[in-house]
Amino acid sequence: MKLGATRIARVAERYAIALFEIADEEKVLDTVAADLRGFASLVNGSVGLREMINSPVLGREEQGRLVAALAEAAALQLLTRNFLGLLARNRRLFALPAMIEHFLATLAARRGEVTADVVTAQALTQEQHDRLSEQLRRSVGQKVTVDIRVDPGLLGGLVVKLGSRMVDASLKSKLHRLEMAMKGIR
Repeated sequence: MKLGATRIARVAERYAIALFEIADEEKVLDTVAADLRGFASLVNGSVGLREMINSPVLGREEQGRLVAALAEAAALQLLTRNFLGLLARNRRLFALPAMIEHFLATLAARRGEVTADVVTAQALTQEQHDRLSEQLRRSVGQKVTVDIRVDPGLLGGLVVKLGSRMVDASLKSKLHRLEMAMKGIR
C-alpha cells in the first residue's frame, strides 16, 4: 500500500467511526447507511462528481455548496448532510468513498453480516436482487448485504466478491478464457 493510500485509509477510518458513533447515538444507523449508499451511487455514476470530490482546484466553499445542493436534492438525512458539509470544509471529500466503505463494513460487522460486492452487466430487478441475496446467504450461512454496481463492459453475467473469494461469471471473462484457450490450441 502506498503511503498516500495509507493516509487516506486512516483519515477515512477516523471520520467513518465518528459518523458511526453519532448515528448510533441518534439511532439513525440504517438511514445514514442508506444515505451513504445512495450518495456513493450518485458519485460512481458521474465522472463530474468524482472529479469535483477529488479536485484540489475547487475551494472549500464551492465544494461545500455543491455537496449541500446534492445532499438536499437527494433528500439526505440531516446528520448525513452535516457530515458531507464537514468533509467539504475540512477538505476531506477525496476520502469519502473509503469512509463510506468503512462505515458500511462497521455496520455489517456489528450485525454479524458479510458484504458481497456484486458487479452486473445490467441493473437487477428486485426479484433478481432478492434471489441473489438468498443464494449468497445460503452459501455463506449468515446474512449477506449485497452492494451492486452496474458495469455494461461485462457484456453479461456478474462478478461476485465476498471477502477474499471472487466468482467471475461474466460473459467478458468467459470470452477472454475462450480466446486464451484458442490461442493455446494454435
